[in-house]
Amino acid sequence: MTGLGAVFRPQLAPERLRAVSRAAEEAGLEELWLWEDCFREGGISTAAAALAWTERLRVGVGLLPVPLRNVAVTAMEAATLHRMFPGRAVLGVGHGVQDWMGQVGARAESPLTLLREHLVALRALLRAERVTSQGRYVRLDDVALDWPPQQAVEVFAGATGPRSLRLAGEAADGTVLTANTPPDGVRRARRLIDEGRAAAGRTGAHKVVVYLLAATGPDAAARVRAELVAEGVEHVPGLGAAGDAQDVAEAVHRLAEAGADTVILQPTGDEPDQEGFVRFAAERVRPLVA
Repeated sequence: MTGLGAVFRPQLAPERLRAVSRAAEEAGLEELWLWEDCFREGGISTAAAALAWTERLRVGVGLLPVPLRNVAVTAMEAATLHRMFPGRAVLGVGHGVQDWMGQVGARAESPLTLLREHLVALRALLRAERVTSQGRYVRLDDVALDWPPQQAVEVFAGATGPRSLRLAGEAADGTVLTANTPPDGVRRARRLIDEGRAAAGRTGAHKVVVYLLAATGPDAAARVRAELVAEGVEHVPGLGAAGDAQDVAEAVHRLAEAGADTVILQPTGDEPDQEGFVRFAAERVRPLVA
């Protein structure tokens, strides 16, 4: 079955998260995803709060920008969430928006090298390994977690370009694709991810999560188009879904057929009713998604 979730966008004030998380839980939504966008809300702090306010909801963070984070801290925080809320936290890392990274003095000369080193070290630490690394960016000296996760956990990577998609297949357990990825883009991403997996000799499952810009209501089409125009992708076919539950479910199906394991509905930045949006996803779209 195709997984389905929704995004709590960081354009909303942090104090709104409690009500949205509880609405998602009560409606039966499977996953609520959060973003660590500069300079809005912290990914781990919001994830911990959403997990604590709910009992069943899976909470994803997509993504944590690795230039802002020492990998040992990322591992400590990830392990803590997985031990306190087993099976409910989903964490993804990425190289971050380079302009934002430059604003805080964390821009890397080689974002791909940094992401590779971070992924390798992070996954090893979460497997309870003792790690020594003298990489270009990640340097650890005999580091191991005192409280590693008690079960195997997945680490996702955000990727868009060919090299980062191959890296995700090689070094991550899953990939997160942005809402600017149409069905043909998902197929292309799957091929590149599989190339990376083959090069690394990996044969296990690799999950692909795709965001889908979506809106419902009388002004849905105008709101989706305005956001696509702002992103400069209004002429890319297959992006976004506007209309009723059937319209959105059909867009989810197209992404699933292209290779998405989970589709996360992304409301527009001006969504007027975030609680209503998560209920719409859970109660009206979910029954139509096989």
